[in-house]
Amino acid sequence: MSAPERNAVPGTSLIAGRKHALDGLRTVAVAGVFFFHAATALVPGGSIGVDVFFTLSGFVITLLIMKEHLATGRLRLGIFYAKRLARLWPALLALCGVIVAVGLAFPASKWAGQEGFVLPAAAYVMNLARFGMFGDSVAGETLGPTWTLAVEEQFYLVWPLLLLVLLRFWKVRTVTWITAGLAAAFLLERFVLVLLGAPLNRLYNGPDTRADELLIGCTLALVFTAVTPGSRFHAALRTAARRAGPAAGLILLAAVFLLKEPDTPGPWFSAFWTVGPAVLSLLAAALIGSLVLQPAGFAARVLSHPWLAGPGRDLSYAFYLWHLPVYLLLMPLIPSLWLRVPLAAALTVLLAYASHRLVETPVRRWANRRLEPAVVRSSPEAAQKSAAAPDRGPELVSAGRES
Repeated sequence: MSAPERNAVPGTSLIAGRKHALDGLRTVAVAGVFFFHAATALVPGGSIGVDVFFTLSGFVITLLIMKEHLATGRLRLGIFYAKRLARLWPALLALCGVIVAVGLAFPASKWAGQEGFVLPAAAYVMNLARFGMFGDSVAGETLGPTWTLAVEEQFYLVWPLLLLVLLRFWKVRTVTWITAGLAAAFLLERFVLVLLGAPLNRLYNGPDTRADELLIGCTLALVFTAVTPGSRFHAALRTAARRAGPAAGLILLAAVFLLKEPDTPGPWFSAFWTVGPAVLSLLAAALIGSLVLQPAGFAARVLSHPWLAGPGRDLSYAFYLWHLPVYLLLMPLIPSLWLRVPLAAALTVLLAYASHRLVETPVRRWANRRLEPAVVRSSPEAAQKSAAAPDRGPELVSAGRES
């Protein structure tokens, strides 16, 4: 059997089109992170939103890669990375610039003295700085949340290339098992780190200690790529989704209000930081799978509502970037928690909207105009497929906005 035949990826409607319910899930996840920072006592488990983001990010980015692989038989890595940079970097640089400018203009504000955090944030190494790879560990303060972006970008420096290499030699189903095995290997590594007494900063921020969560999302995407619609396996997945999806969603919701991640050494600390992230990611994967397999289900219909899906699609990234700087800025100015939280939420939404309209959208449109012709020029077979199936292009473009 020739290599192209071994690499043939079965077509499936499961990965076609935009998943609006996943946009709504983004809104819920970023709201959990916001309330975790703004009202920790009321929402001690809101940081679960980060675990959901990691799983969802691995799922979506793998779908994007597989869609292009299906359409063209390849992935233009340079264009892939250029598009991702155009999608994410401008909003981050704008945030850094505003914080530094305001901090210099108002040295008594909470945004003063943040210049030292700009480089690790903008270079996507904040997670490494937080556990002391470059010297003393830093919290990052206003730019601290960028540690999650750093984990994802470090992962995506490796994953697309590794996935393409795996697809070169094995079928998608085999690659799915390999990806699941890699997730298990990183879980085992975290167990070893816990056993050796690694500090919380290392366990919490490491690119390797979070890799299993991203890989669980990647595995789910590969499962959906490999499954044939209407097959018995597809039917079994739908049956499992009807049962597991709602249960996983309820458990995650309860954990948001009940789970406090342990921060002091002990049996619970060791148990949680060994398997906790993977368990939360598996629950998130069950929920994501249910939303994709049951788009007409109750949860999917709720999360697909424009009031949830719209902000998740357009504002969730910038909201995540801005929420902690805004909240820290307001802390000394507004003593009342009950006034500070809604005001911080409203101001963050306004700044996220400004970022979307004035920074992210113009740059992304400019990048697409420059990069899309390069995709067509570099891939004549993609142009032929697009001419034969003109409805596929919008699906790929729409999916690209999810990254």
